[in-house]
Amino acid sequence: MSEAQDKPPALGTPEAASGVRHWLAHNAWRFVLLFVGVLLPLAAFVELADEVHEFEEFHFDAPLLWKMHAVSTPWLDSFFVFISKIGYQWGVIPGDILIVLALLGFHRWREAAFAAISFSGSALLNLGSKQFFQRDRPSLWESIAPESTYSFPSGHAMGSATLAAVVILLAWNTRWRWPVLAGGLVFAGLVSLSRVYLGVHYPSDILGGWCAALVWVVGCFLVMFRRGHPWHRRQGPTRGAGGPETA
Repeated sequence: MSEAQDKPPALGTPEAASGVRHWLAHNAWRFVLLFVGVLLPLAAFVELADEVHEFEEFHFDAPLLWKMHAVSTPWLDSFFVFISKIGYQWGVIPGDILIVLALLGFHRWREAAFAAISFSGSALLNLGSKQFFQRDRPSLWESIAPESTYSFPSGHAMGSATLAAVVILLAWNTRWRWPVLAGGLVFAGLVSLSRVYLGVHYPSDILGGWCAALVWVVGCFLVMFRRGHPWHRRQGPTRGAGGPETA
């Protein structure tokens, strides 16, 4: 190869412009994901955390709690207690472990590392945040499933949202994209709703948990898959410029 061929195209040339367009065409989704999955939820979490740190009350917390309590019935009590348990010790924790083991079993090393770091990091971040903010739990009525730990951000909301986000991102380039997206949103939504229904979390705790989960999981994803998206089909040993890579 000649020396002229080794040189990159000069700035302002058609070749350089074509290269920029090609790069943007393959990486624009990263900027969208960065904005929607990191910057927006981070700004929302900072705003929520600032109010909680200053011991300010959110005007929507108490009214929403009372509205949920007003529709309580014995059947809903049993249903949301079950959903709450699925959202942590009965479902999320076993689910996290099974997903990591399954990815290891399929030799998807990078995907397994992404899932393990997302799950463990989210749990540690939640524990640290609770200890930092030390927000007391709601006490508007006596809950049928009382909790004794701190309230902000919600561990159930954060854990279920972390699980949903990890599975959605891993499944996004597969034919299961939309069913997984729908299932993840419904699961995380029901788990979070159960905590408000049971009166053990403010709605602002739920929002904080969702935001923190998105920031952490999407941030991990963008760092660990810098050159491509997981689960792309193997098409040979080479890729086009800016194209995906397999782990």
